[in-house]
Parts: sequence; structure tokens; C-alpha cells
Amino acid sequence: MIEKINNLLLEIENVEAANKQQVEELRIKWLSKKGEVSTLFDDFKNVPNEQKKEVGQKLNELKNKAQDKVNTLKEKFEFEAEASANQQIDLTLPVLPLFQNGSKHPLTLVKNQIIEIFSRIGFTVSEGREIEDDWHNFTALNTPENHPARDMQDTFYVNLNPEMVLRTQTSSAQVHIMERQQPPIRTISPGRVYRNEAISARAHCQFHQVEGLYIDEDVSFADLKQTLLYFAKEMFGNETKIRLRPSYFPFTEPSAEMDISCSICKGNGCNVCKHTGWVEILGCGMVDPQVLINCGIEEKKYRGFAFGMGIERITMLKYQVKDLRLFFENDVRFLKQFVNA
Repeated sequence: MIEKINNLLLEIENVEAANKQQVEELRIKWLSKKGEVSTLFDDFKNVPNEQKKEVGQKLNELKNKAQDKVNTLKEKFEFEAEASANQQIDLTLPVLPLFQNGSKHPLTLVKNQIIEIFSRIGFTVSEGREIEDDWHNFTALNTPENHPARDMQDTFYVNLNPEMVLRTQTSSAQVHIMERQQPPIRTISPGRVYRNEAISARAHCQFHQVEGLYIDEDVSFADLKQTLLYFAKEMFGNETKIRLRPSYFPFTEPSAEMDISCSICKGNGCNVCKHTGWVEILGCGMVDPQVLINCGIEEKKYRGFAFGMGIERITMLKYQVKDLRLFFENDVRFLKQFVNA
């Protein structure tokens, strides 16, 4: 057996290959299950005991030499292939940039703009918890257990615990503010909210809101209207008009929904505004006195207004995006459009 091993070692040392296919043939010849090296290992059991040590060392040397030879030949042809490919590079082509400028997400751009607009008139930012208890998400906002208004929002409960939910509105952050701070209060609460809805071009199970709250003495509906008119003009242009339509929200009374004149067709009617010339962007109203009582604020002394808007809705109008799902897919082709926004 020693003689067979020495002959195979000599063959391995002197062998050459003309291409990668021949290298693979050598690997199969030597190292496959039925290859020459494997066969010698199978015959090792027949070696006399006094020769096992010497033969075993020789077999290991043979196997390592065969593997090293195959690896060396592979690397040779891979290097030659790479060198050949490099020779085919057209050096006259323009250089591709190593780095591409990123950008903020369009939702972040619009959120920051909303915050900046309201900060000019004294609103501060209060961010709450995304996992909220039932009191702050529902009951304190005038929607007690079994209240029909809860049917307006399909809620995600945490571990099927009826007391803990993924917040359905950022108004819960405002409840925390009212509980620990006496008026005057002037704050907006941006953040992500969750509702168990089917995902489509116009709806998603997660989205972003900015809700505002102003509580002080002698606050009127006229103050609410002027605040929202100021916001609409700053966000969509000085020619923007607004209109308020009666609505219902459990934590405001009276309540309204606000439309703006369509910025795409300038009020003449198009697919976006469904040919009405108006687009709904937010809900609002005067804070229900019971909400003030729930939060420990003297309802006979103070009044307030609240409003809430979806950031996705504002962004879709501002940038004329027709499918809400694009905001969550992280498609670079979509996002890079906002590099200079």
C-alpha cells in the first residue's frame, strides 16, 4: 500500500489541468466516494497492525495533498477568468458613484412640516405610548365599555388582554398631558396608530396621525376654525379654502369634518376629489366637558378644541401619491423621488 500511496503522491505533484472541467475530473478521480484516495482508506483495515501508524500518516498526507492540488488549480482558473473579465471593461464609461444620497421618508417630511407649522403658533409636541391601556385609549375619551363608538375602530388587543391595546389614536397621549398638567394646554401628538383593517390602496392596518389639543379659558369654535384655516394655507398654499361639515366623534361636541379645496384641480373637480372640488383631510370639534372631568380639569372654567389628521392622507395629497401601500414597501425607486423634497 505504501508503494501505491507514493505513486499517487507523485502523480498529484506533477499533474496539470487545462481548464476547470479537468480540475473537476481530477477531484472526482481522487476524492469522490469511489475515488482512488477513498479506496485506499477503505483498504486501510487490511493493513497489518505494525504498519497502521506509518500507512495512516501517509494516507492523511495523500488526502491533504490531493485536496490542496485541487484547490490550487481551481484558484488558478478563477483568477484567470477574473483577469480576463477585467480586460473587457470599457474604461471610457463614466464612473458609477460609490454612494447615493439618501432622503427622509415622505411621511417624515410631511410630519416635520406639520409640526413646524403648529409650532409657530405655540403648539408643543407630546409623544405617547404605542401600547396603551383601555382607560387612556378609550374610556377617558368618552368611550366607556360597550359604547357603540368603539365599533368605529377595529382594535388590536395585546395578547388578547382587553385592558391593553395597540393605540387606535394618538389622542391617548393628550389624556396623559391633561392628567398631569393644568391648562393652558396647547399640544400636538404625532405618532403611529393601529387598526384591524384590510390593507388596500386607501387603508392600512398601521398608519400615522397628528392630533392637536388646545385648552384654555374662553376658547371658541371660531378659534378652532382659524387655527385649521391657518394650517391649510401653510400646508397647501395661500389659495386653499376650507369647509366644515357636521360629524360625530365621542370626545368632541360639536364635531366636524374639515375639507379643503382640491389642490390638484383647484376646485374644478377631478378623480382625486371625486369631482366635488373638495377633499376631506381631518376631523375636529370642541372637547366634550366629560373628557375634561375624566382628566381632572375644571369643565366650567376651561374649554378646548381638538383635531386629528392622517399623515398619509396629507402626504398623498401633497405629493399626489395614489396608493397608500407605497409608504410601507421601502421601494427605493419610490423613495428616491423625495431626495430633493
